[in-house]
Amino acid sequence: MDLREMISTGLVRAPGVWDGLTARLAEQAGFPALCASGFAISAALGYPDAELYTMSENLQAVRTVREASRLPVVADIDTGYGNAINAARTARRFADAGVAAVFMEDQRSPKRCPLIPGAEVELVDLAEAEGKVRAVRDAAGDMIVIARTDAKGDEALRRAESYVRAGADMIMPVTRTFSTVEEWARCREVAGVPLTATLTASAWTEREFTPEVMEQIGVRLALLPTQVLMAVTGAARHCLRRLAEGEAPAAVSADGLAHHDFVDLIGMDEIERQQHAYLPAAVV
Repeated sequence: MDLREMISTGLVRAPGVWDGLTARLAEQAGFPALCASGFAISAALGYPDAELYTMSENLQAVRTVREASRLPVVADIDTGYGNAINAARTARRFADAGVAAVFMEDQRSPKRCPLIPGAEVELVDLAEAEGKVRAVRDAAGDMIVIARTDAKGDEALRRAESYVRAGADMIMPVTRTFSTVEEWARCREVAGVPLTATLTASAWTEREFTPEVMEQIGVRLALLPTQVLMAVTGAARHCLRRLAEGEAPAAVSADGLAHHDFVDLIGMDEIERQQHAYLPAAVV
């Protein structure tokens, strides 16, 4: 079943991943889809989520995720990396990479992360934003186009209507676009298409958007963009501090995944099968 079919039949949850290992872990955990999280990809490159990386760097990370997993990928394309013409090229490149859906925001480039307290974001005017959505829709082929808005209140509703007219398949309000479940339900009513929600760690939507609530307000795609990143970062920092303080490596390793389990996880058995199938016996 492809992502469009999944969304038509019920709620789809997609965890944030940023490389082949996290993609493989998410698939093995049983998720039906993946979110190539811009926040996480930027962090993996050592940058904050401020559109400091390029479209090509993002695309390379997404290709790595696609290669490691058979699951459909929802990709963050930030602002489209320029005007409507740039955004259309971005959409074509991500479609060529086999991405199932992309989401693009209506901020002026370079973007500012809406998760930063007190950060004011600057939006492109409505006509320009609508043109970018239309350009992405025309270039996207079979990809699902998700239009994200960083506007608030009535302006967000106005933009949602406009983006759907331009061809958006889904609308994604950011976490602070609305402050109540009722406002989300109103957005679904006004837009007339399903909604995408980001259940960002420590945000109010993460706490209040149960599956039942999301069903009621028309959310069909729930992204979990930062939970895995925070968990992995916390564990890695703890491990590194212990090693830096001189703790015995064997003691630190004992608290992590066993080596043989990790080797199994990353598919060494399959590589060995291929080696025996295709390589000369003397090489194997």
